[in-house]
Amino acid sequence: MNIIILGAGRVGESVAESLVSEQNDITVIDQDPVRLRLLEDRLDLRGVVGNGIQPSVLREAGAQDADMLIACAAADESNLVVCKVAHDIFNVPSTIARLRSPEFQEGEALLGKGGFAVDHVICPEESVTRYIHQLISFPEALQVVEFSQKRACLIVVRAAAGGTLVGRTIGEFRDLMPHAEMRVVALYRLDTEMEANSNTRVLPGDEVFVLADTRKIRQVLAGIHNIDKPVQRVMIAGGGKVGLRLARSLVGQCVVKIIERDKKRCEYLASQLPSSMLVLQGDGADEDLLLEENVGEMDLFIALTSDDEDNIMSAMLAKRLGAGRVMSLINRRAYADMMQGSTIDIAISPAQTVIGELLAHLRRGDVAAVHSLRRGAAEALEGIARGDRKTSKLVGRKVEEIKLPKGAIIGAVVRGKGARADVLMPHHDTLIETDDHIIIFIPNKRLVREVEKLFQVSATFFG
Repeated sequence: MNIIILGAGRVGESVAESLVSEQNDITVIDQDPVRLRLLEDRLDLRGVVGNGIQPSVLREAGAQDADMLIACAAADESNLVVCKVAHDIFNVPSTIARLRSPEFQEGEALLGKGGFAVDHVICPEESVTRYIHQLISFPEALQVVEFSQKRACLIVVRAAAGGTLVGRTIGEFRDLMPHAEMRVVALYRLDTEMEANSNTRVLPGDEVFVLADTRKIRQVLAGIHNIDKPVQRVMIAGGGKVGLRLARSLVGQCVVKIIERDKKRCEYLASQLPSSMLVLQGDGADEDLLLEENVGEMDLFIALTSDDEDNIMSAMLAKRLGAGRVMSLINRRAYADMMQGSTIDIAISPAQTVIGELLAHLRRGDVAAVHSLRRGAAEALEGIARGDRKTSKLVGRKVEEIKLPKGAIIGAVVRGKGARADVLMPHHDTLIETDDHIIIFIPNKRLVREVEKLFQVSATFFG
């Protein structure tokens, strides 16, 4: 695809990096020539210097031939205007805008073709908040992603000594939990992918990727981790947009303390949150302050400032002082890769949390959802089987007849709609039916194109 990205900031850079790796033709527009030159030196893309809302700049970027425009500039206004110009003047088929303001909601008339012509909205702050909230709901997990209106879940968890699964084979684990619809789709040991078959034995520290019926998630987690302690006390370092969003979402669920340096921001936070939430002016890396506020009694400490180094230091300090679990917001990908699974339990990359939302709009075939895994190296894709045996590579075929690329695995099939939908763990002789939602784990992004082709029906299908 020919894709134009407006903005070479952290989100734009991460989006470009992810899309370039999938052999798309990428052009990035930014007003900073130095930033663009660095991107061009590192990635196989073209940079155009200028203000992207100007038609002449869009024309230079090739908007007349573009399949998609992704607006990731810092200002909402710029992103809205460039989508309008791209649609009205250059007939760009698909537009995506990063919008921080909650005033603009996808699907509203204001963003429709007669308005700003924004097809899809992404909000990294909202995505990060949602991501953290899932990890609070399932405190043993490293990552939680949902499929088919939350009927199925993929959870990533580190196997802990003493857990039911540790020391046993995957086949034995399934036998121990016959009533839990689940499947181990991948296993990583010391960052190396291991074959995940029924004879694979799980060792402490292994990263286990499990697809399961959402109703059975807690049962599966307890079996792997042997702990099911809910998060009740949370300390947040950083009261910016993400910190405030997260605190609001935890009202009535957890006891929350927020540490924020800026006095005026503290006053604003106090006016926006219930009096039961304690807002403290101070530095999240101040050892005396953390001790005074009993950080060691916290189930979870989350560093959410705009500074990566501050977040890393405060999270590591909180862990040393006894916090049960610590997370850190880290923008720089190299830092996030280095810190994940160290003293810091989970490194959160804002850009990576929105990549999946973007990828779902880029995938060919009838793709319902895409989730980026292992910091962008792997992917879980949910596609819908359409057509019949003559027009589809899936419908009317048994799982063993489906030609998947090496390493890809069908983890689950969701059949039916709404509350009556069934989550099936397919066997070799499971027959795929029309409208089945098929969830496939893809260990390497280079295999994505082959998987996408499975969900494309032939030209004779007019469903």
